[in-house]
Amino acid sequence: MVEFDYEQLVIATQSFSPSRLIGKGSHGAVYQCILQDNQVVAVKRSSISGVETQLDNLKKLENEIFILSSLRESSHIISFLGAAAQDTAKNDKLLVMELMPNGSLHDLLHVAATPPPWPKRVEIAMQIARAVQFLHEGKPLVIHRDIKSANILFDSSWTAKLADFGLAILPAGSLSQATQPAGTIGYLDPCYTAPHKLSTKNDVFSLGVVFLEIISCRKVIDVTKAPASIVEWAIPLVEKQRVMEICDPRIPFPTYMKGMIRRILSVASRCLSENEDCRPTIGEIIMAMETCSIERVRTISTAWTSILHNLILIRRRRKMTRKCGAIHAIHQGDVNSDVSRGKMLLKDILADVTLK
Repeated sequence: MVEFDYEQLVIATQSFSPSRLIGKGSHGAVYQCILQDNQVVAVKRSSISGVETQLDNLKKLENEIFILSSLRESSHIISFLGAAAQDTAKNDKLLVMELMPNGSLHDLLHVAATPPPWPKRVEIAMQIARAVQFLHEGKPLVIHRDIKSANILFDSSWTAKLADFGLAILPAGSLSQATQPAGTIGYLDPCYTAPHKLSTKNDVFSLGVVFLEIISCRKVIDVTKAPASIVEWAIPLVEKQRVMEICDPRIPFPTYMKGMIRRILSVASRCLSENEDCRPTIGEIIMAMETCSIERVRTISTAWTSILHNLILIRRRRKMTRKCGAIHAIHQGDVNSDVSRGKMLLKDILADVTLK
């Protein structure tokens, strides 16, 4: 882990100036920081609001530093760059990580004027699933406990990455069993009611909620609607195969995406099962989504292959017609023959198109 100089980071954020504030998380505020080598990074500082709350937020920040420093690098997880500690008497720490300039998934879905197109939504869903797979199948195994659209950020290339590891846990750690359930209402697994109920299936539930949010662009909890919960609203529609009623109506829905969207909603429904044992593992989720994606590519590929094949047949027949027409014209003395100029009857062209 790289140790940054605390005072230099204070200077680089202009003493945590509000003008450098780029976001607030569950336990801290994030600032844009320009280092001496002109590298632009993000610095998280624990929120200051009362002694007791501040100590709790500092513990979460320390936990985030510990978790991120334990992970190997991943293209699906926000990059950890290092940390800085102030004088121990003041008990303050800073987390340094990559800057994510394009905001959060929450903002993209609920704030941005232009909603994301359907192929991008599918791409985001897959990237988030990959992030969870990295945590659940990695060494060490990590349970995030706070997967939500506000904690999914976009880098300069609009790649979605999972962030905010303040509530994350290493189940193998001795303290994990004593940790009380935590998360965000609307995304929090209702089965996670006691410390011993902690499992990777808690994250799977939250992932299912995010999938519904991506497809519908509906807020997870919206008191202006009935039912207010996105889960209670969407799951009955999925079970009745009323997919189009769930999809964001603000943008046209391409027919070729229907199979993939239906698969994502089906996976989301399984993730949100009240019975934890019926929920898929992250490996099964990835497999289901990738299989559908491969099938769609094959379908499109097959269609284009058929079209190209038909065009080749048409071209060959035209060449043959021209040759036959030229020979016929020579014998008949009709140099102005339609056939000699390569013209074909409509019925011939249609016949060619139907050829396999």
